Order: sequence, then structure tokens, then C-alpha cells
Amino acid sequence: MAAALTQPQDRRPEHAVAGRSHAELQRTLDRLGTNLLTASPGRTFTGGEAKLPERSIDMAGRIAPVESATGTGKVTAYVYRNDHIPAAETGSINVKAARLDLLDTVGGSLARGNWLNAATAKYPAVVLGSGAADRLGIGEVGPDIRVWLGGQWFSVVGILDEALLAPELNDSALVGWDAAKRYLGFDGHPTTIYVRTADSAVTSVRDVLAAKGATDKAFTGLMLGLGGVALLVGGVGVANTMVISVLERRAEIGPRRALGARRGDIRTQFLAESQLLAGLGGIAGVVIGVDVTTAYAVAQGWPAVVPAWAMAGGLLATLAIGALAGLYPAVRASRLPPTEALSGACSQAGTSKVWMPDRVVPVPIRSCSMILLNTNGGPRAAARAAARGGS
Repeated sequence: MAAALTQPQDRRPEHAVAGRSHAELQRTLDRLGTNLLTASPGRTFTGGEAKLPERSIDMAGRIAPVESATGTGKVTAYVYRNDHIPAAETGSINVKAARLDLLDTVGGSLARGNWLNAATAKYPAVVLGSGAADRLGIGEVGPDIRVWLGGQWFSVVGILDEALLAPELNDSALVGWDAAKRYLGFDGHPTTIYVRTADSAVTSVRDVLAAKGATDKAFTGLMLGLGGVALLVGGVGVANTMVISVLERRAEIGPRRALGARRGDIRTQFLAESQLLAGLGGIAGVVIGVDVTTAYAVAQGWPAVVPAWAMAGGLLATLAIGALAGLYPAVRASRLPPTEALSGACSQAGTSKVWMPDRVVPVPIRSCSMILLNTNGGPRAAARAAARGGS
């Protein structure tokens, strides 16, 4: 009875093929290794690529779970099949300085020739990636097989197979680290670091990166909150300054209103002043912040990275706060009745400068009543009356 209930084993051909394919894929992954990590530098505040320290590869290699660490460095040079090729036809081939242990760390292999060694890494020798060799039309290696690289001849000593875990190497021409410094002006700063770790460390690294991302997110939120408080305090300061300015400049606002200035003119003037005040403060803050950040990063030996969007966002935020902070004082100044403003102006001694549409008119304060009585005659008539009153 039990035998009758047993399900027959599925031996269909497609299942057998799928099983073999899965096993082959698993063997390939085991051979290549899934414990390769890649690190690249970020961007500077000008948008350029930041530089890693020259010792960053050795520093990464000293981390406990790391089995091997190597890297490449970008070289500002171009490679051509010969010296008669136009300079613009680069073939999109990157020239990189390579460490001697690069091939072992990334799990690469050679299709032709040999990898760089202690001798060839110091002289004009190059190993081409599979894609670079195809574009240059090179299928063999040897002392007589040369390419025009960086204004001089380099011998092709090897051609790589396709690098599955580091595809950027396929379209690259790789020269020795010392040769790149000696012949191509390489500065010694790596641009890509490859790290091979223990299999168990990959999960740990992912967990650490996830925790770091959460920490960075919380820290960014905290900094945004502190920045918002600082902007609020700055906005209150701008508003307070503009309100006091309105109270102190009634001697200016009254004659302007009496001489024909509209409410919109007064409002625009005070809004522009608040924007100018906030903008100057924002520019000063951005400059000081960038200088302090750069100085601290240089002192610590770190690359100075200040995103351009952060500077632009900070400046735009200060302008927005300045507009909001100056809105109430501007509206208050524009709604100030001319009679009330003139009464405050006439209580002071001296001369008030009145901004006319075409010039600035100095008006003696004792002529305020005459200005008020002559406002019906228009701004020019009022100015003439004020001038007669002062003579």
C-alpha cells in the first residue's frame, strides 16, 4: 500500500539539463569567487574626482578579513596602433597603472603572453585587455608587437581573457606602476581598489555598509535639522534688522511717499535690501564652510569633498529665508502713511535725502509741512516747494 502511494521520481530530460546547468554555474561562481569588493573615490566640491591616498591599497590590505588588496590608477595618456593614427581616434581605450598582484586578486587570466613582473613593470611594457586588443587589431604578443602609448612605443607582453568580475579591465591598456610614473607622469594615486576577502566577511561588510548607510542618513537628518534652526535664527535676525531699519528710516520713507513714490516702490526697496543682506551672509557662510572643511580634510590627510549641490542649496536657502524675513518689514514700510512718516521726520533736525525718480533731492526737515501741503501738485512741484522753503 505504501509502495503504491509513492510518487515516481521526475526524470524528465529538461530537469536533468537544468540541474547540470545550475551545477556548472555554481562551479563557475566558486572558481571566480563572489568575495571581490571594489572601491572608488568620490567627488570633490568642484565636481572632479577625489584622490585616494597613495598608501590606500596597503591600508586596505591591513584590514583583518582582507585576503588580498590591489588596485589600478588612471593615467592621462592614449594608446594607438601606431604613431600615424590621428590623435582624436583613441578607440575609448583607458590607460591604467596596475599592481603586480592585480590578476590574482580579480581572478583574471591571460589569453596570450605573460602578466607584468618585477622587471617588465619598470619598463615600457603593456598588457592589453581583450576589448582593447580587438580594437587595436592585435592578436599576438612579443618584443616586436608594439603600440604607440603616451608618445612612445610600448611592447605588448600579454593579452587578457575577458575579465568577468572586473569588466572595466577589458577596455584598458595596463602598464606597470613604476613605468607609469617614469614614462607617463602618473601621480601614484590609485583610482580603483580591488579587495578579496573571506567569504564570511562579505556578508559582514554588507551589514556594516547597511549600518553605515543608516548612520549616514540619521547624521544627515541631524545636520539638516541643525541647519534649519540656524536658518530660522538667521531669518529672525534679518527680520529684526529690517524692522529696525523701517523705524529708523521713517524720515526717508515719508518724503518719498509725499513726493510720489508708490507703495510697491517702497516694498521692492526693502525686499531687495533684505535679499542683499541674506545673500551676502549666505556667500560668506559658504566660503567659510568650504575653507574650514577643506582645511580640516587636508590636515587629516583626507580628500576634500564638498558637493556643489550643498553649496548651491545653502545659498538658495538663505535667499529664500531672506525673502520671507524681509516680507513683513517691506509691507509695513509700504503701508506707512505719509503724514505719520512726515511727522516723525519733522521731529528730527537736519536734512533728509529724498530719492526722486531721476535724482536725489536733499530736503531741509523744516520744509516737511510744505512738502505735505504741496503733494497735490505732483512730485516735481513738491520738490520745487521744498527747495524754496529751504532757501
